[in-house]
Amino acid sequence: MLTTVVFDADETLLDLRPAVTGGLVAVLDEMRRRTPAAAGVTLAELESDWGAVFGELSAAPVREIRRAALARSLARAGLDDHLDEIAALFFARRFALTRPFPDVPPALATLRGRYTLGYATNGNSRAERCGLAGEFAFEVYAHEDGLPKKPAPEFYAAVVEAAGAPAEQIVYVGDSWEHDVVAPRWAGLRSVWLNRYGLSRPAGFTPDAVVSTMSNLPEALAELPPASSDRLDVGIGLGG
Repeated sequence: MLTTVVFDADETLLDLRPAVTGGLVAVLDEMRRRTPAAAGVTLAELESDWGAVFGELSAAPVREIRRAALARSLARAGLDDHLDEIAALFFARRFALTRPFPDVPPALATLRGRYTLGYATNGNSRAERCGLAGEFAFEVYAHEDGLPKKPAPEFYAAVVEAAGAPAEQIVYVGDSWEHDVVAPRWAGLRSVWLNRYGLSRPAGFTPDAVVSTMSNLPEALAELPPASSDRLDVGIGLGG
């Protein structure tokens, strides 16, 4: 019996892309206000700085990765000494713009009458700062009290502990194939892939359900087949 539904945050419940873009636009405007040297810096360059630092820092808290990306951006215009105030500007704008996708509030309202709802994320999108205050019975954040990020098994163990329910009664819903579909199944949870953008499904694994919108999630959960160990292809690994 399914008792608990746990959600990823960014790009699952929260429309993060325009919020991050808005934060970077604010940063670029401030850089250009501070120095003529920033006139030639582009938004595309600021966006690329995240990818440039992410590989080396992927296990770090997201806030630290963003600060490293902003430091790289500021160095483009000789503004290295202004990281703290520019980072504060970015995060203020980013959180002010971060809101749920339109299909999220009605779906959560429907599901709340049937299941315990949880929120568990690698990122720094605190529910109360992103239009989701009071929506969940529990929240789990990577890097709090040393908790490692998804796809570490310890993350899903923390979800199970916070839920207070057996793993097989919990379904994890998210947009990341590795983090929100395959890894939860390795940890004994059910998993639903929220595929908003019509991506091709990777081979070798069958999730419990696939939905393209949160509006379809209540029906999909109601129709979940019984848990079965043969849904997970033991040939799939999560990498090093």
